[in-house]
Amino acid sequence: MQKIVSQLSVRLIFKQLKVATVESCTGGFIGKALTDQAGSSQWFAGGLITYTNESKTQLADVAPDLIEKYGAVSLEVADAMARGAQRHFPGCVSVAVTGVAGPDGGTPDKPVGTVCIATCLNGRVNAKKFLFEGNREQVRESTVDQALEMVLADIEKK
Repeated sequence: MQKIVSQLSVRLIFKQLKVATVESCTGGFIGKALTDQAGSSQWFAGGLITYTNESKTQLADVAPDLIEKYGAVSLEVADAMARGAQRHFPGCVSVAVTGVAGPDGGTPDKPVGTVCIATCLNGRVNAKKFLFEGNREQVRESTVDQALEMVLADIEKK
């Protein structure tokens, strides 16, 4: 994780960008991973922890009917969370994660390990659904790694 954060920081500085996070299942783990690196204030704008449906609505501007229709763990909600971050942190590349880290909470349609990640840069959203294996901590670590990889890939395209 430290290696990707280091690569990401160099690219963000070079591209004159900052990153913002909206986290549900990771509960601030992405923000922690980013700010563990000294000098992160140059390229990390801030983050929102939207663990409940209400906080997704209140803090990340996710429409309640979107959550009701698709569920909190969905590409549609991850997309809306990433767009919400853009409104709160204009000009940043944003990353949003929502998922079922376990050990409970899974359903046949969305088993434990199901995670939706979305990035948004210049209004362009990239959202993907994953099924990570392992225990709660492993699912969360995999989510952070994949989220950072997606941010790096997006800024490389800019």
